[in-house]
Amino acid sequence: MNFLPSFRLGVLALSLLAGGSVAFARLDAKLVTIPAGVYTPLLRTTKDAAAVPVAAFLLDEKPVTNAEFLAFVTANPKWRRSQVSPLFADSSYLEHWAGDLEPGPKAPPGAPVVRVSWFAARAYARWLGQRLPTTAEWELAAAAGYTQPAGRTDEALQRDLYAWLARPVPAVLADATTARANYLGVRGLHGLVWEWVDDFNTAMVTGESRGDTGLERDLFCGAGTVGAKDPTDYAAFMRQALRSSLKANNTTTSLGFRCAKDLP
Repeated sequence: MNFLPSFRLGVLALSLLAGGSVAFARLDAKLVTIPAGVYTPLLRTTKDAAAVPVAAFLLDEKPVTNAEFLAFVTANPKWRRSQVSPLFADSSYLEHWAGDLEPGPKAPPGAPVVRVSWFAARAYARWLGQRLPTTAEWELAAAAGYTQPAGRTDEALQRDLYAWLARPVPAVLADATTARANYLGVRGLHGLVWEWVDDFNTAMVTGESRGDTGLERDLFCGAGTVGAKDPTDYAAFMRQALRSSLKANNTTTSLGFRCAKDLP
């Protein structure tokens, strides 16, 4: 497991609060090196490759938190709840926050930020000079177990995964650091929130949106087709159905994101 503990360390966002006082939010999320591998899509057409090679890349150790997203909306007023365009976020965008610059009791600082659209997630990543992971990258990282490379044969991971899927979304999400790290050192890919990815997906599409820049408003969410080639993998099909139902301006109580970056 290779960490880049200082990749964001020292990136500071200035927040101007009521009364002219100043506060700083530190964006110190770790980026973990994900080794190169191969992603096998859940479903594909006859024109799609059976497997997608994935180059090594960097991925956030944990999902983006409310505190980190607060720094972003403070520095970028157009992404505040009261100012965001309906073209880029639906009416429930950050509605659980107490105010534009006040997450409040329903959104603890260390909990994953949710009710954010794909457009907002992408804007946050670009603000940091990063990007959202592609589906292939996200799935490669999520395929790892807790203590072994293959999550599909990790009984503890499978138990936790299905227990999470069976539970309703809690009113207040847990701190992102409480999620158990997987074999690669990444936390919360399963068991916290669903996560946006960079490329659009339908049940029969595996290409990358970076090659389809004219289709941004048709982007979909991607999350967790671990071992999806297996028709008995109920969780993978459940996640595929979820992401196929979402468009880029959608927000939900269980949908967050994390950032990625190409290796130097």
